[in-house]
Amino acid sequence: MGRRLEGKVALITGSTSGIGRATANLFASEEARVVVTGRRRDWGEMVVQEIQGAGGDAAYCQADLGTSQGVRNLVRFGMGVYGRLDILMNNAFANELGTAVELDEKDWDRSLAVMLKAPFIACQEAIPHMVRQGSGAIINVASVHGFLAGHRRLAYATAKAGLINMAKQLALDFGPSGIRANAICPGAIAVERSEQRYRDDPDLARRSAVVYPLRRVGRPIDVARAALYLASDESSFVTGTTIVVDGGMTCQLPDSLYGGFEEYFRQALAKEWGNKRDA
Repeated sequence: MGRRLEGKVALITGSTSGIGRATANLFASEEARVVVTGRRRDWGEMVVQEIQGAGGDAAYCQADLGTSQGVRNLVRFGMGVYGRLDILMNNAFANELGTAVELDEKDWDRSLAVMLKAPFIACQEAIPHMVRQGSGAIINVASVHGFLAGHRRLAYATAKAGLINMAKQLALDFGPSGIRANAICPGAIAVERSEQRYRDDPDLARRSAVVYPLRRVGRPIDVARAALYLASDESSFVTGTTIVVDGGMTCQLPDSLYGGFEEYFRQALAKEWGNKRDA
């Protein structure tokens, strides 16, 4: 165990699985006290047991982030248990696929409520405590979809783009009070559900990885380590910025994969993977 977050309290939304779960465990291993939250109590209690079993300190709060009162109650729970809040990581999401024509209004409302309004309410509730402390770190988990569009991902892309600029605005407004705010933009991350699909279909994993220069999709710990940097004093002069954790996917031009380079790319992949069918 390290000590980079010693004495700090972290609240991580959506921390019962995936990126949030990995971050909760990593933060606890660095001696943060962690508020775990999600709608599944059994999953939340499992994460708390993981942390406590490793010698850490965590508490679970069941919360529906689709309601403002649920978000406010969550922050108040953390303050009630630990008496302070040093790190707020807005990570939860509820995504519904669809174009502007296909997407039902209630699904749009639910997606934006969890992914964009909940971080706003959490900040509104948490920042006054951070101001009184004279310090705080806010981390918005956005996505590469905040920069680039994906097929039928209107709600997701809109919310994630909003989280990027929300972090910039928070950094500007509350920097004088000692509060830093940043965003993380992950690429494809193999969380519990997708890992099972990759195990069931190894070719799917290889096809997914070929668009990444590092030739693999990300793991939750990859994002958790970026969050640890932004939460710790190691990033004390870093605010209003975005860290992209995507294996290099967004650094390349599309013609690196298609267009005039298509045949070269297919041959290179066939050689790299040793299987022409995968190319």
